[in-house]
Amino acid sequence: MLYTIGFTRKSAQNFFSAIKAASVRTVVDVRLRTSSQLAGFAKQADLKYFLHELCQAEYVHVLELAPTGELLDSYKKHRGSWPEYERAFLQLIREREIERRLDPSLFRDACLLCSEHLPDHCHRRLVAEYLNEAWGTQLVIKHLK
Repeated sequence: MLYTIGFTRKSAQNFFSAIKAASVRTVVDVRLRTSSQLAGFAKQADLKYFLHELCQAEYVHVLELAPTGELLDSYKKHRGSWPEYERAFLQLIREREIERRLDPSLFRDACLLCSEHLPDHCHRRLVAEYLNEAWGTQLVIKHLK
């Protein structure tokens, strides 16, 4: 099982309860920026501690799964279109050859973390779907609420 979750619009209680209820073993942070003041309880240093203490889950930040600053800014700050962002991000992870550079075992009972509330317009969904197809694994992908 591969889960995904966004922390925006969630209380710490809802976020950590969802991680714990799903028996997530590892939270894989796919954000470019992990220490923004807007991240609240999801700042990298705090998140690692909370996940370990509250959920007995490990934390790992995998920068290769994050968009570039330029790509993220063109979508967020300059209000780019989702289809353009999706095409560019998929091209980026193809070029990075993430399916060859990452160990599939990292993603077993793992949860991809990003900030977006819903997965529809979030790169965490794209990463999950891309790896599933590239590895031909039939991973069951579930988006935690």
